Amino acid sequence: MVTTRSGAAAATQPSTDSPSASSASSASSATTMATTSTNPAAAGVRWLHAPDRTTMFWFAVSLPLVIWDSIYVLGRPHTMEGGWLFWPLYVPYKLYGEVDHVYGWKSYHARNGFTAAQGSLNVVETAMYLGYLWLWITRAREVYVAGRGGNTKALSGRPAAVAVLLAFTAAIMTLSKTVLYWLNEYYSGFDNIGHNSIQDLIPLWIIPNGAWLIFPSYMIYVMGNEIIEGLTAASTGGAGIKSE
Repeated sequence: MVTTRSGAAAATQPSTDSPSASSASSASSATTMATTSTNPAAAGVRWLHAPDRTTMFWFAVSLPLVIWDSIYVLGRPHTMEGGWLFWPLYVPYKLYGEVDHVYGWKSYHARNGFTAAQGSLNVVETAMYLGYLWLWITRAREVYVAGRGGNTKALSGRPAAVAVLLAFTAAIMTLSKTVLYWLNEYYSGFDNIGHNSIQDLIPLWIIPNGAWLIFPSYMIYVMGNEIIEGLTAASTGGAGIKSE
């Protein structure tokens, strides 16, 4: 997940020695191969990982929103209108609770456990995403990628494998929970959102919730491919750096 999907680029870890690199690509995956001569014990091809721009954009947008949302859900009724945490941080939820009753007084007074249950899972997912980012920030090293004409931070070895597994698993959780959220509305006869007009639903419910279907699906596809390529490389004696 380093350069562009359209082509492969040679990637090597910086070294004062003369590095040797071998590159290989396939039409379906556009994967680049990386070698390093700085560590004789690790001589040969290495599998590297770095988040692409789309993934980082989604983290920048979604993580603050999910943390904000989780505090609202798990902090009810204090975060709801009249509560000591309501103003000014959670004023927008007055409107959203009227659009989606899962977030409003109707669900709270009915002691509907779905809201808090999905909020609790949000906490787990967020912790996994933050773990992924922590690994990338603290364990990644500069790698030169010819296709980009410069260096980029990338993970290698076990930290790369753990990071990809964390993000992949969390993305599956996010997508599954979002699909469940939509299906819950469908099979309840749209009990919580059916009172809205379609003109209100599209900008206030469908588009915001749709984003949590699209971007996690993208992450599952990209990182799932990386896992497959890493396992394939391990079984055939080669490894690569994912190119996005």
